[in-house]
Amino acid sequence: MRRSFVLLAVVLVPSLTHGLHAQRTNVVSHLGWISGCWQQTGANGRLVEEQWMTPRGNTMMGMSRTVRGDSLVEFEQLRISEQGGKTVYHALPSGQQPSEFTAKAVSDTMVVFENPQHDFPQRIIYRKRGADSIVARIEGTMNGKSRGVDFPYVKVQCGR
Repeated sequence: MRRSFVLLAVVLVPSLTHGLHAQRTNVVSHLGWISGCWQQTGANGRLVEEQWMTPRGNTMMGMSRTVRGDSLVEFEQLRISEQGGKTVYHALPSGQQPSEFTAKAVSDTMVVFENPQHDFPQRIIYRKRGADSIVARIEGTMNGKSRGVDFPYVKVQCGR
């Protein structure tokens, strides 16, 4: 997964921590605003799609793919679930080992997952920007430098 957000984590996360903590129950159902089909169109014919199923059974299943023209560039299988009293973001990116990130802050419009031991990213952030827009962000340190990548998505009809 390649997504980041350095300033957001530093500035906004402390104000979110009152909205959730790891002991809060049913956090996954609170993240239903992520459900749906999301798309970002980029330069050079690059298209990033991310799709999330509605929360059920304390689990959200998701997937993403990046294509350029008729070529698949990368893909990822995703899951948000409750594990051992914590909300966990499980990512299985193409060609990489699976990684898990624990929710550190949740509000009605944002969730921050962290794994300080992961190479990059160390944080995955989703931020709601209205009924038809979210920003997914990955951030952390790579080669000793802070990095962040935003994925501004617009909601699209699933299956089109």
